[in-house]
Amino acid sequence: MSHPFQLIDDAPDAVPLLPVAKPALADWLGARPEHQRAWAARADFKAEPGATLLLPDGAGGLAGIALGVEPPDHADHGLWSYAGLPDALPPGSYRIDATLTRDDATNAALGWALGTYAFTRYKARKDVLPSLVWPAGADRGHVLRAAEATVLARDLINTPAADLGPAELAAAARALAERHDAELSIIVGDDLLAQNYPAIHAVGRASAKPPCLIDLRWGADGDPKVTLVGKGVCFDSGGLDIKPATGMKLMKKDMGGAATVLALAGMVMAAGLKVRLRLLIPAVENMIAGNAMRPLDVLATRKGLSVEVGNTDAEGRLILCDALAEADGEQPALLIDCATLTGAARVALGPELPVVFTRHDALYDELARLGAATADPVWRLPLWPGYRRLLDTKPADLSSTGDSPHAGAITAALFLAEFVSSDTPWLHLDMMAWNARARPGRPEGGEPQTLRALYALVAARARA
Repeated sequence: MSHPFQLIDDAPDAVPLLPVAKPALADWLGARPEHQRAWAARADFKAEPGATLLLPDGAGGLAGIALGVEPPDHADHGLWSYAGLPDALPPGSYRIDATLTRDDATNAALGWALGTYAFTRYKARKDVLPSLVWPAGADRGHVLRAAEATVLARDLINTPAADLGPAELAAAARALAERHDAELSIIVGDDLLAQNYPAIHAVGRASAKPPCLIDLRWGADGDPKVTLVGKGVCFDSGGLDIKPATGMKLMKKDMGGAATVLALAGMVMAAGLKVRLRLLIPAVENMIAGNAMRPLDVLATRKGLSVEVGNTDAEGRLILCDALAEADGEQPALLIDCATLTGAARVALGPELPVVFTRHDALYDELARLGAATADPVWRLPLWPGYRRLLDTKPADLSSTGDSPHAGAITAALFLAEFVSSDTPWLHLDMMAWNARARPGRPEGGEPQTLRALYALVAARARA
């Protein structure tokens, strides 16, 4: 019988896992039998997080496996201490031989579950994974929801653009809607012009795969309205301002924002949170053809503002502006957009720390606190009003990029801010959506950054 994420109810012969944090190692060893203390000394076991040591029972057998874990006050909250074990341990069953708090038990199980991930669409996994007995007290529902959502997003981001275009992204949304009895509508191709989404159409029209706007609705009308918007650029050539080969290589991941909000919506619906959820994903390919948008073209937008195209490789903000204008028109209680928007954000904070922009200090403070609590950190950059002048241009209401080489992430956020009312509680997240290096539970490849933090934020908005 297969078990989701190799988490099982029980196994009488499960090998004990004995967690120990480095600061407590001396006391922990002091309580072990002499032969195990000597063995740990010979192995130079220092209880570094994720390190393991097989402990002999004195009769030629295995008494258990010592596991280095983070101290209780560490920022990761134990989430990643167990995440490397599915790859490190031989096949078999294991159980945690320690009394854990509910949060620690949940994080241990979630870390283990995330550590079982592999992208197997084109290459089957050959190894047999070990199994972990559910830690006592773990919130099983949350673990499964978070792990399933993460797998959905990782699989979508990792899939090459040949097999994941706007239509396939819409199909993923349709499958999610059917699973949770949500309403779904999709506006495709020239119908985007007829229904006044001209910027989305302009970006996607040069592709053989028609652009679309995915619109999912779920929940009761009386519940707090939460709207999620995700950048769904399924491949970005850069358009006529074409990217170099090195810049284009990873552009299958340019729909990472869309994958993140799809995963978040799945968690929200699976948990039955009492919110009125709306999900908007403008899905396009930014390609090159005779009808492609050109630098200094002036585009219409849903809000009525005219936009001069500063660079065709800054297409994400153009599709987002139409979706944000539509979202803002409903005055949601919370509006979140997620996007792999700018290289400037990666220069500022690197690939592992997503950037947040917002006009609302208390909203950022809440998200930062929840990010710290869920080992899903974020960091704020300012919507600095002094840089708004960089988007001024004579032919149109604003330029999509301006001409300055500076403050690229900020000017992109300021552009989006033009399409969101100042009193709308709005968060803009500029993320990498990709693990550039492998770490326990986070293999190299697609990653829905901020997923756990944003879920906690939406849960805090849900009606009791």
